[in-house]
Amino acid sequence: MKVAIIQFPGSNCDWDAEHAVDQVLGVPAKRIWHKDLLPGETEAVVVPGGFSFGDYLRCGAIARFSPIMTDLKNFAAKGGQVLGICNGFQILCEAGLLPGALIRNDCLDFRCLNQSLKVEDSNDRFNCSKIGDLISLPIAHGEGNYRVKDSTLKEIEANNQVLLRYEGNPNGSIHDIAGIRNRDGNVFGMMPHPERAIEAHHPCLDGIPVLQSFLEPLQWARPVELVSS
Repeated sequence: MKVAIIQFPGSNCDWDAEHAVDQVLGVPAKRIWHKDLLPGETEAVVVPGGFSFGDYLRCGAIARFSPIMTDLKNFAAKGGQVLGICNGFQILCEAGLLPGALIRNDCLDFRCLNQSLKVEDSNDRFNCSKIGDLISLPIAHGEGNYRVKDSTLKEIEANNQVLLRYEGNPNGSIHDIAGIRNRDGNVFGMMPHPERAIEAHHPCLDGIPVLQSFLEPLQWARPVELVSS
């Protein structure tokens, strides 16, 4: 196994993520329960969408205390690739692996639609030449309004940490931000669902280059050594 997909109580996109990575992109992947250890052969981690722990308190606020999160933080600190999608993005922010927070959509509605997005040239892998200038991906969230303090926002923009921006902001997110990465460039978070745009019967196939960009380092990466508690 190369890609671990963390499964929390309430996850509902874990099977979709496994199918996208394993069956569509051909990279071995497996779902890992949140109380288990992250397997030692893991080379990348996906934190999928859903409603972990029923979104009680705040989205991702309980999931951040799951036992596997200790391994995930160690994995990320050693340079391991991590992608959080929708609720996974919220969990990464709650856990401090990404800056900022996701709050209630400013329209107060749950937004579920195919969303046009502008791709930012975040780094040498996540850029327009590999993904496209404008893409369309499904969104499905009630708390996708990205917020961060002004000083941190300036750092995010200055360090090219923004991955995606909304075209026609659906939730009030600051600076139209739909996805970001950490400063080191190995932890990614996005509200749109690339795993829902990978099949001929989906609205489009724009999720494939997004996931390929995330998984590209696996072509040369070795498993990251874990230090479990």
